[in-house]
Amino acid sequence: MTCKNRCYIPEIGYIRLPIILQVIPVGKSTWWAGVKAGRFPQPVKLGPRITAWRAEDITALINKFNQEQGEM
Repeated sequence: MTCKNRCYIPEIGYIRLPIILQVIPVGKSTWWAGVKAGRFPQPVKLGPRITAWRAEDITALINKFNQEQGEM
């Protein structure tokens, strides 16, 4: 799945890391460091090798970033 102009973030459900990284401009290691530090939401394990994030958490994070940029 690719996101040329805009990615669709569902209101509810789960989002895998490749989609998140297309919406939030950080690298994979920066993302995981942010998760560990508590700056980014904690993941949910959907299976032994499947990690995802709640769509609600990612939407809230994007809204927080937009709000912080508006305050600058």
